[in-house]
Amino acid sequence: MQKTKAAPRPDTPRTVSLVLGSGGARGLAHIGIIQWLQENDFAIQSVAGSSMGAVVGGIFAAGKLGAYTEWVKALSRADVLFLLDFSFSRAGLFKGERIIDQLRELIGEYNIEDLPISFTAVATDARAGKEIWLSRGSLFDAIRASFAIPTLFTPHDYLGRRLLDGGLVNPVPIAPTLKDLTDITIAVNLNGDEQPQPMVSIEETPANGQENHYKRRIKKFIEELSHRTRDNDDDWGFFEVIQHSFDTMQNTISRLKLAVYSPDVIIEIPKNACGPFEFYRAGEMIELGRHMADLAMIGTKKGAEPLT
Repeated sequence: MQKTKAAPRPDTPRTVSLVLGSGGARGLAHIGIIQWLQENDFAIQSVAGSSMGAVVGGIFAAGKLGAYTEWVKALSRADVLFLLDFSFSRAGLFKGERIIDQLRELIGEYNIEDLPISFTAVATDARAGKEIWLSRGSLFDAIRASFAIPTLFTPHDYLGRRLLDGGLVNPVPIAPTLKDLTDITIAVNLNGDEQPQPMVSIEETPANGQENHYKRRIKKFIEELSHRTRDNDDDWGFFEVIQHSFDTMQNTISRLKLAVYSPDVIIEIPKNACGPFEFYRAGEMIELGRHMADLAMIGTKKGAEPLT
């Protein structure tokens, strides 16, 4: 299905449908991409997001990206650990309630249909095994459902459905934007080809020495859980197995979706840019997003045909 495009006018910003993919802390690069687009006179009129893409996209659609950016750039390693609230449930390691409560306090409560920018969060109906588009109702219920990574976060029960991470079925959700009457569709894929650079694991990164007892216990638990899943022939731990499995699945699905829907511009973030829980590297990821946007968007700044 081909999307109808409005003819760009030289005296106005080019209008954009923005698709923000899933990929854990790599999704902080979405912030830099949005900043670059706004600074270069692109008007984002529609956002579809999956998992971390739904987090950033929903907050941007609510007009609160500036506040979120300041908050996330100030996070330390210890702060990230503190936000992970144990569920003590077989359905998932963490509840995710502390993250959502923090975001509600920071951003405020919104219904998606009242946002100034069109927004769709993608989740997975666990029982039906199909993709769900959340474009009405509570913004933070939609966000919480969209980042419910299996085994890590508990499923989110909402609107009579048990919902899981949107990246399971659609890591780059272009389809919700197909009916938009915008000039271009820009898709951000957080599962791009690896680049040669050092990777830092949350298990291997020492804290700054100012953790309280509770935070140290969380870190110790994660380290022990990782070591318990290792054997003599393999140095992968619990998080590494989940991360690599999920990344492999998402990469395969992403390539298929991008081939089928063919957005005007694809911005690729290397899948080894950072670990899934390294939200304390927000400054780096935001700058990476700005850089990758600049590379991908050459030729579109003054009305030229976009590069793909």
